[in-house]
Amino acid sequence: MSRPAVVVRKADAALIDTVCELWEESRSDEGAVQSDAGVRKTTVDSIRNALARPEMIAFVAYSDGRPAGYVVLDDCSLNPFSDSSCLCIEQIYVRKDDRGVGVARSLMQAVATFADLQGATEVACMVPSNVRDAHRFYARLGFTPLTVRRVASTAALRRKLAGDQVGPRHALDQVLLRRRIARLRATGGGLTAH
Repeated sequence: MSRPAVVVRKADAALIDTVCELWEESRSDEGAVQSDAGVRKTTVDSIRNALARPEMIAFVAYSDGRPAGYVVLDDCSLNPFSDSSCLCIEQIYVRKDDRGVGVARSLMQAVATFADLQGATEVACMVPSNVRDAHRFYARLGFTPLTVRRVASTAALRRKLAGDQVGPRHALDQVLLRRRIARLRATGGGLTAH
């Protein structure tokens, strides 16, 4: 049995609905090979708005003439103090029925070609830590770990910061600091009262 023909097209205004349909399908497709840090608050309207921005690029793969997957790129930089350009794969998704026949590789070929045309020296991706298949896929293509990106909601960060100021650890630090100061004063360790 031969592999189906895979064709990749850059998503223009006419293909945004196709990307949205595939995205909606990916939400219900557990175990999907995808990278998506903002799933909880994403809507079809926000996808349309994002893809309208000039720095966001999407490609749609067709297998035997029907949509089989997509990839979304963002123009980014790995280091804000560097002049080298980088493209970041924000999401990649391939329908279950189209996996294992070269759709993801075809999408990645489009990414590599686009990166070359844009003069990007690097391509990065964000992969959820628990999606082993995606890690294997990217590793086979030569991607290596660079950093770990951790995420906290602003509200959670504020709670933690406020809690650190009045929590048990802060109180223990204050007790230890007072003891050190008392010892230094008792031994004449250089502290003077003002």
